[in-house]
Amino acid sequence: MTEEKHCNHQFVVPRRGLPNTSVRLAGKEPVTVAFLGGSITEGAGASDADIFSWRALTGKYLQERFANHEFRFINAGVGGTNSTLGAHRLQSHVLKYGKIDLLFVEFSVNDGNDREESIRGLEGIVRQCRRLSPGTDICFLYTAAEKNLSGSNPFNIAVHEEVAEHYDLPSVNFAARVYAQTQAGQMEWTELAPDGYHPNDDGHALYASFLQEYLDAALVPDNTHSNTGSALSISPLEERNYEYGNLLDFRGADHADGFELRELTPDDPLMNWRFGTEHLYTDSKEASFSYTVTGQSVGLLLLYGPDSGIFEYSLNGGPFHAVNLFDEWCPLAFRPIITMFGIEEQRQELQVTVRITGKKDEQSKGTSLRILQLMYN
Repeated sequence: MTEEKHCNHQFVVPRRGLPNTSVRLAGKEPVTVAFLGGSITEGAGASDADIFSWRALTGKYLQERFANHEFRFINAGVGGTNSTLGAHRLQSHVLKYGKIDLLFVEFSVNDGNDREESIRGLEGIVRQCRRLSPGTDICFLYTAAEKNLSGSNPFNIAVHEEVAEHYDLPSVNFAARVYAQTQAGQMEWTELAPDGYHPNDDGHALYASFLQEYLDAALVPDNTHSNTGSALSISPLEERNYEYGNLLDFRGADHADGFELRELTPDDPLMNWRFGTEHLYTDSKEASFSYTVTGQSVGLLLLYGPDSGIFEYSLNGGPFHAVNLFDEWCPLAFRPIITMFGIEEQRQELQVTVRITGKKDEQSKGTSLRILQLMYN
């Protein structure tokens, strides 16, 4: 039976399917599956993310269905992050592990209302993956939240579908199915996701069941239909997408005067970050940090939290611009936040200077700046 006959087109758009993974499953080599997304992918809301999240349950399903195969699963979910950071951390959090056979991408909740920025991030993920790992199958997933349950085709999902359609990628719309069932009175979403975003164990199990229905049809071991395709032969939707997005160690700076090397202590509150916290720290107005990269865009990945202040940057010797990223979450814990310093029409040398202003949001306890990594594209 064909995949199309199995799948409900209201919730699944099969497109090119998952041909390379199907070929891989017809052989005997290990299969690597990566999950790139936000907190829902990471497993927030589940009582044990490594057991009861939709990600973990999907891994369990694959391992049980294809019991004679060796699987490797990569958790590249980072809470509170969008596809812009996803494109920049794709190499360090996913592709550094070698050949990826199947990549699930989930950012429809965390991406904002800037259509072009969402396309830059998602398209950057697709094009970068196809350039560096051309045999990888990519599947978009759309999870539920208030903004994704506002109708049959909410903005964020519609934007993501533009990218999926352009590159002929399959997509599985969890949110559409939740919306249909809530409209039919078959479920109350807040019973499965008390905060409206993060599913509990039952909510994660529901997501996993939706995805398994698609995978039941899409993954049929077959060594005759490999189709690597090439995103790079297709003109981009957004010329300034993050295809070359990457993270760079802060030690690659031109200079960091007045900064010191630090790590968060076990007593420091931390959220949305499972990786190392080594960073450059300063609270001195005399401090100055600069770095130079070649690309179309440049930015910083910061550890922002209770004592973070307002900083300013200058691009290519231009005027300084103040940046205040303090929000309602900052008093609670440190977390990764990105800031981008504009985007150019052409790739070129970009030189950034950063310094703190000595000013702060009225809710902040200090004026510090913590630089975790450099971003460039």
